[in-house]
Amino acid sequence: MTLSVIIITKNESAHILDCLESVAFADEFIVVDSGSTDNTVELARNFGARVEVTSDWPGFGPQKNRALDLATGDWILSIDADERVTPELADEIKEVLAGTSIQACEIARLSDFCGRFIRHSGWWPDYVLRLFQRGSARFTDAAVHERVELNTGTPRRLKYHFLHYPYANLDALIAKVNRYSSDAAAMMYARGKRATVLSALGHGFWTFVRIYLIRRGFLDGRHGLVLAITAAAGSFFRYAKLSFMSGPK
Repeated sequence: MTLSVIIITKNESAHILDCLESVAFADEFIVVDSGSTDNTVELARNFGARVEVTSDWPGFGPQKNRALDLATGDWILSIDADERVTPELADEIKEVLAGTSIQACEIARLSDFCGRFIRHSGWWPDYVLRLFQRGSARFTDAAVHERVELNTGTPRRLKYHFLHYPYANLDALIAKVNRYSSDAAAMMYARGKRATVLSALGHGFWTFVRIYLIRRGFLDGRHGLVLAITAAAGSFFRYAKLSFMSGPK
């Protein structure tokens, strides 16, 4: 069985080589880039990846489906540039490919935030469906928070996990909160959802309670507190932005 790795990128020169090297055991590497201004494309091509550059940005789900459509392997491994496959996970993936009874697999992610791996706050184990037989699944068309949808069956959960390095610093997290809240608000508005500033406050408060108390973010120390606050802010801004899309009231 052959394996195609698919990655979407934009300005990922700090990550792309480490990511590709962690999946060097694969048979094919597909990178779909949405207009990087650094040397992401050059680095990926020098590694041996097939790189396609798009002139538009349709959102995460559609962009990942573009990469999926270019893949030719029997199996697909979708990985983000800021993720790494550990040697243990690589061996487990090879075992899956050697078998015949599994159609898709979920893989946990252990994520780093400002130098600390976060094991609470809803960040761990963070299973994502990323390994599947080609033709058995596609990504949803969501602009943000896309996911893989299987045609049939139930995925198996693998024992080993990705390492995930989503934010180089707090500035990067804040920038992503702002960007994602805008995209999410636009997506909700297009689906007919509406909000008020008061409902935005309620969503923000509940997000903080859920992450810091229910999901025990307090066990992650100051990192957990910052994550709970920024998640609450992201929830608030998402619904606050939605409330303003209906015009002044």
